[in-house]
Formats: sequence, structure tokens, C-alpha cells
Amino acid sequence: MNMQNSVSSAAIPFAVPTSRWDDGIAATLSPAELLLYRSNLLGSDLTVTNFGGGNTSAKIQETDPLNGEQVQVLWVKGSGGDIGSMKLDGFSTLYQEKLLGLEKHYGGPDDDDKMVGYLPHCTFNLNPRAASIDTPLHSLLPFAHVDHVHPDAIIALAASSGGEAATKEIWGGKIGWLPWKRPGYTLGVQLRDFVKANPGVEGVMLAGHGIICWADTAKSCYEHTVQLIADAANYLNTKLGEKPAFGGQVVSPNPDRAAIAADLMPRLRGLMTGGRTKVGHYSDDAEALEFVGSAEFLRLAALGTSCPDHFLRTKIAPLPLDPAKLRDDAYLAEQIAAYRDMYAAYYERCKRSSSPAMRDANPIVVLVPGVGRITFAGDKTTARLAGEFYGNAINVMRGAEAIGSYIALDEQEAFDIEYWLLEEAKLQRMPKPKPLVGKIALVTGGAGGIGAATAARLLSDGACVLLADRDANAIEEVRTGFAKQFGKDVIRAAVCDVTDEAQVQAAFDDCAREFGGLDILVANAGIASSAPIEETTVALWRKNYDVLAEGYFLTARAAFPLMKRMKEQGGASIVFIGSKNGVAAATNASAYASAKAAANHLARCLALEGAPFGIRVNTVNPDAVIKGSKIWDGDWRKERAGAHGIDSGKELEEHYRQRSMLKRDVLPSDIAEAVYFLAGDTSAKSTGNMINVDAGNAQAFTR
Repeated sequence: MNMQNSVSSAAIPFAVPTSRWDDGIAATLSPAELLLYRSNLLGSDLTVTNFGGGNTSAKIQETDPLNGEQVQVLWVKGSGGDIGSMKLDGFSTLYQEKLLGLEKHYGGPDDDDKMVGYLPHCTFNLNPRAASIDTPLHSLLPFAHVDHVHPDAIIALAASSGGEAATKEIWGGKIGWLPWKRPGYTLGVQLRDFVKANPGVEGVMLAGHGIICWADTAKSCYEHTVQLIADAANYLNTKLGEKPAFGGQVVSPNPDRAAIAADLMPRLRGLMTGGRTKVGHYSDDAEALEFVGSAEFLRLAALGTSCPDHFLRTKIAPLPLDPAKLRDDAYLAEQIAAYRDMYAAYYERCKRSSSPAMRDANPIVVLVPGVGRITFAGDKTTARLAGEFYGNAINVMRGAEAIGSYIALDEQEAFDIEYWLLEEAKLQRMPKPKPLVGKIALVTGGAGGIGAATAARLLSDGACVLLADRDANAIEEVRTGFAKQFGKDVIRAAVCDVTDEAQVQAAFDDCAREFGGLDILVANAGIASSAPIEETTVALWRKNYDVLAEGYFLTARAAFPLMKRMKEQGGASIVFIGSKNGVAAATNASAYASAKAAANHLARCLALEGAPFGIRVNTVNPDAVIKGSKIWDGDWRKERAGAHGIDSGKELEEHYRQRSMLKRDVLPSDIAEAVYFLAGDTSAKSTGNMINVDAGNAQAFTR
């Protein structure tokens, strides 16, 4: 990989947290609610802990439902929760006395997994929330309130050859140090024994993990935790000013990096075969660009991550790419194949007789000098989180190198965490993903009735969707609503007039950069006009063909290069929203109907052209989708009523209902169901077809 000399830049400092505790809020809360308040404050501050990381606890007096007596109950963050967003039901509750009694079953480090099996027997009040592997760290300590967090500044100390000395320098012996030990009962015993032997200690640095600390009240525990992190951040920031981070910058950020990412991500995604399709996430934040452009980039990247939370999200190591070879498909294929071979060899070296089968060997993190960080996973949220966790790892490496040498997890230890039977059991308990998880869709006319209904249908089954529409206000309103309903990770919007070639390409580039590629195109943007032939102007004729024929051509043409990449992963699907009028002639609608007919035939032509690449192209022909349709809110309603000699109000709706064979209204959601069928695997062997969703119209029967 070629590196060019450049000017060194100042290192990015660690954020320094401050207390956000509000006595007014705290005064209104019960002991359990105080624990939740403290936990949410810690977890919602990314300078304190990252998503899903850390755990908190409080030992609270409760009334035993069996005998009415007062007992001490350990409230501790349960397995799989996130302290920043959890509610009270995210805590496990266990009899503290029973937890302390478990030690009679413990015979040494080999019993760690066995001890987890005893935790359910200590459950208080039939709480279904499973206890986490870190429960012994809290139960075996005698303190009322305990926090265990691993922010970047703390892990930078915990993952550095100079970390133990720095810990002594910062806190003067008030914070202890324990060498690396995998989470479990043994670590809890070691922690308890250390604290007992060092009664003045106020917390303990756990090498490779983070820090654990305690206090007598919820507020003092929270503020103690925040202050320890601030101490570490301030110390590291001083050290960072003494030399360039990562050996200094040798590759400058590429001003065209966003366009490069949009081109690269579909290429990589198409090569990541095996299992479900991937969704990508791109970041060119300052941390990523500083790291990938540094002199020590390749050395440090090869080491992988240190903290178990980081490692489980990002795999044994990232895949670095040469920025000079990103357009070379053979090079990219070679690099992906080499990574899979490396991962398989790692599995073979480290596997044990009881290890689960090897999982997906594709890289999760891809790093490109001058461009940034790209992550791939089975869904968008996981891909984003993987990127954020690797961003945390970059921060850790920066701080660790400032005070010594960065220390990654030992390979065998890393494997034993990744393929831990308890971790495997957790994965097996996860619900089966929805059918369209891992799929990426682009819907034109996304702010309209049919477009929005279609997007909602795809989103409801797990797809990521980019909405394209020329109405900026309307598309943002729809996007905002979907973000609240389905989560902001899976929805994007682009202002796009489908008659503008540059805007169309920009929308597809956005989709590639935001999600990694494209599996489903719904060409839906449309207009409607009605006029006798002698009143049809050339401008009106061209407007219909610009939107309904050329607009479909431009969107399909932009989709093909992205979709060709997915041939080895089941192919892709294009669905045109046609019209009954594209099959059956219509009075006073020659421009509209013939343009729709042109789009229908374009779909058939593209079905022939796309088949060798696994691209299916089908059409849905609606009729009289009046309710919820923006097209029918304007002149089209009056024009069609006039063509039939009826009133444009309810009489028009009744006219179309009675004209249909089934005497039923056709709604946007009905069209969305047909699109969903053609977009998904259920129709995997259908292409070049038309589905009429018109409540039955003999004139529109396909021949």
C-alpha cells in the first residue's frame, strides 16, 4: 500500500465528561428508579460508555413475596441490555444472600461457565430478565452501588503497556489494577479478594475491560464514575500533546471520499457472499481519517481490538485496502478472499472440541486511507454500531500509544470470547430476522400515497429504504414519520426529480453510500393528465413521457450497475408502478396511457437484459387508487370525472368501484402488497410479468 508524506496534525483529544445529575429529579425517585436514572445518565453519555456497554447495580431492600420479610436484592443490568436506553425491566433482580451462597459450588476458573447456570436459581420475584455474565462483579463486592464502565479514555489505560503505571500516577493508589481475566465468576472472586486486601481502594482498573467503582449512594457512585473518566481523559490529553498521534499523518483525507465510498461499497458488498446479504455503513469522521491516514495504521490495524465489547462487534481484525486499487475488481475480490482465508485459519488454530461451527468469515470493518471506515453487517443498526465500536477502538489505540504500546487481546482469548458457548447460546436465542433484513430498496415518488405505502411495507419486513421525491418538504415529512416508526437507521430520503439525470444518479449514489448498494427499485414517481387529443399540447405530451417513460428509464439505468453486483447473492428486483391504462385504452388520456404503455414495455425489455445478472423486472398495474393518492387530489380527479361525465366527488369513487368486477376500492396498501411480493424471494422465479391490482377489469386482462 502506497503512503505519501504529508504534514502531521494535532491529535484528537478525549472528551471530558461532567456530571449531569439533577437533585430535583432524583428526589422524586424510588431506590430502583434512582438506579435506572443513574444508569441512563451514564449510558446516554458516549464519553462515559458506548452502546450496550457497561453495567450498573444497587443492593436494595425488598419485601419477599413468599414470606413478607425484608431481603436484600441485587438489581443489576440484565443480559443484552443498554444502560443508556433501558427501562426498569432491563434489570435482573436476584436474592443477594443466594448469590453469596453460590461460592460453595465454585471450584476454580474452570467452573466459570457452570456458575452462570446457577444464576437463574437466585431470581427474585420471578423476574424473566436473564442475569449477565458480569453479575458476580457486583454481587461479590460489599458496596451498595457499583458501576462498571469502559469509556475510551479508561480502556486506553487498560490496553496499554504503560497503563498500570499511569493508573498509579493519576490516582496515587486509590484505583487498583487487575490483569486481564475473561468476564465471569473467577474475575468477580479476584476483584473481591483484591478489594478486601486493599481496604482503601476506591475502584479497580480491569486490564482490557475498563473500570469498576462504587459508593454508598446513587449520586456519589455516578459522580465518582464520571470523575474517574474525566481524570483519565485529562491525563491522556496532556500526553497526546507530546507527539503526533499514530506516528503522524502520511495520507491526507481525499476531498472526493464520499463519491469513492459510494462506488466502493457496492463492489465490496457484492463480494461478501455466503449467508444473508449485508448492509453497509460509511464514516469519514475525524478519528477514522486520522487513523487510516497515519504512519502506524497498518501495524495497529493488524492487532485488532482490545476490549471484549469492541472485539465482538468488529471481528479479529479489519480489512485495510490500498486506495490506489479501489476500482480494480480483481484486487477487491482477492482481498476479500484473502480475508476469509485468514479468518478460517484463525478459526482452525484456535477452535476447541466444543466450539460452535465457524461463522461468517467476511470482514466487518474495512479501512481505506484517505477515505475512512466502512462497516458491513446483517442489518443497518449492527453495521453502524460496528463502525462506532471500531471508532472507540481507534480512540483506545491513540491513548494507549501515547503512554506506551497498545496491547490487543491475545488471539486465543479473542477466539474464546467470540466462540464462547454462552455467547453462542445468546445468539441462538435471538429471533429469526424478518424476510427483508439485509435488503436495500429505493422508492421513487416516495412522498406519494403508493410510494409511502410501499416503503412502509418494505420497512415493516426489515428492508432499508431510500425515499426519492422532488418535493423536499413532503419527503422529509414522510422520512421523519418512518424514522419514528421504524428507527432512523433504516430510512433515508433524497430530493430527486426523476427527469433530471444528475439528480437521479445522485440519489442512487446516496443509497450506495448510506446502505452499501441496492436490491430493490420501485419506480413509482408519476404524474397524470387528461385531455382530448386536439387539446394535448406538445409540452403536455413530453411531460408525460419525461416522467413516466424517461424517468423510469433513468432510474432503471442507474440501478443496473448496483444490482449486477448482487448476482451471486440471489439477484435483485425492479418493480415498475404501471397503470391499467398502460394495457387498456383510455378516453382523453392518450399522453398518459401511451407513456404508461411505454414504461410497461420498457420493463419487459429490461427483464430480458437483466436476467443474465439475476435482475428481475416486473410491473404492478393499479387502477383508480383514489384514497390516499396525491395524483387524485389535483386536476386528474376533475379531468377523469369530466371524461366520464360524472361529479368529481364521491360519485367518482363510486363509479370506479362499481366499474370493477369485485366492486371494491383499490388502496395504496393494496399496491404495496403486490410490490412486496415481486420484490421478495417468494417471486424469485418471476420476471417480465404484470400484476393488475384493479379490483378486476376485463379490458386490462393481459394477453
